[in-house]
Amino acid sequence: MSRHSALRSATRLVPAAVVATLLAGCGFQLRGAPPVSSALEPLAVDCSSQVPETLCRSLREQLGLGNVRLAPVADADYILRLKNFERDRRASAITAQAAAAEYTLRHSVELEVISADRVPMVATTRLNTSESYRYDATNVLARQREEETLRQQMDDRLAQQVIFRLAPLTPQRIEAIRSEYQRKQEADAPATGQP
Repeated sequence: MSRHSALRSATRLVPAAVVATLLAGCGFQLRGAPPVSSALEPLAVDCSSQVPETLCRSLREQLGLGNVRLAPVADADYILRLKNFERDRRASAITAQAAAAEYTLRHSVELEVISADRVPMVATTRLNTSESYRYDATNVLARQREEETLRQQMDDRLAQQVIFRLAPLTPQRIEAIRSEYQRKQEADAPATGQP
């Protein structure tokens, strides 16, 4: 390789190296969820029986990738509960022969986070996701595979929405929630006659 072509190759690599260094230095993460505060550790993930195992597994995996320490419910300081899962599949487009041409899948689940001493950190919130796909009556097997793939992607998206709901729970935010809860309990005590 001549000295001139080596110099030209090096000058092409310098801008790429500068961009890579800047992106790494600013904490850039490609399609990553926000970090979950260590203040929520140890955290338990408690899925009710109707919540699909694929959703619970995806959530645990995403928390694990974020280095969140998970524990059983009995040993956790905070409990993340998923419940009231609903799955819906409806025809969203019809052919001229009155057959379904497209379906829309909808998944939703309720989320809540409470502390071990029963202080609600995230009130019960419903999370939703949906996806549409074209229906091919001539290729039923491929349609079933596509629908299963979409269901897994939707479970992954719901898990990521859960992570986004946990991200604001910093130590300062948790302390503010605890203080507000305690103030409310003290204000309600005289009205109910409880100490």
